[in-house]
Amino acid sequence: MSAPQSGSWHRLAAMSVHAYTALGVVLALLMVHMSYAGEVQIVLWLFLAAMIIDGSDGFLARRLRVKEVVPGFDGALLDNIIDYITYAFAPMVLLWSAGYLPGGWLGGVVASVPLLASCYQFCRSDAKTDDHFFVGFPSYWNIAAFYLIVLGASTAATTTTLLVLTVLVFVPVKYVYPSRTETAWWPTMTLTTLWLGLYALILVQYPSPSLWLIALSGGYLLYYAVLSLHLTLNRRSQDRSAAGSARAGDRNIHGQVPMSIFVRRRR
Repeated sequence: MSAPQSGSWHRLAAMSVHAYTALGVVLALLMVHMSYAGEVQIVLWLFLAAMIIDGSDGFLARRLRVKEVVPGFDGALLDNIIDYITYAFAPMVLLWSAGYLPGGWLGGVVASVPLLASCYQFCRSDAKTDDHFFVGFPSYWNIAAFYLIVLGASTAATTTTLLVLTVLVFVPVKYVYPSRTETAWWPTMTLTTLWLGLYALILVQYPSPSLWLIALSGGYLLYYAVLSLHLTLNRRSQDRSAAGSARAGDRNIHGQVPMSIFVRRRR
């Protein structure tokens, strides 16, 4: 009797993790509603809540072995759905409704460009690599929207930023997956946690946040970009070295055959 009961509790715990992830869709609904209600600060707080859920549900899922306990439910697909609407769709709604994008139909075009790029990225089979990287700018449009808003960016600056980041979606740089990176996990997670705290402090001060707090939080973005670029270049260098060694080995193997034939012929 104890084994089935234990299994039932494990299954309930696993499904609770999926329910926790699914809360993101409720947050997304509130983000859109509050955006059109003009409650920009509330939407930014909802962005923070969505990031906290997204950063912790994977840990809980691995801890409780959710894939093994509930194999018939695709948690990765659920996570992608939630991430798209909270990290891409809702931020574009906020920027457009709050007047950070061009007026009229042009604003809709600008908002659609990142969304279409994110559709492509979320459907890539290699968007998340086996060694825990994102390929191309990982659709952190919520973070872009946060900084554009707290800095009071102009329409031109917002448009330019979104278009540049859209291009980066297609540039094959491998971006660090903070909670799962195998390199510099402790400093990365420590800085990520501190950044979330700075995000909250900036929001407390909104709409007149301290510029030094914004600059301090931007230091984390610089760290993230530099680490991602460094690891990308380092991995490419290793791949080229491995390929060069393989070619050299092939040349040695092929070069030994004619030599052996030549020796035999002299005999």
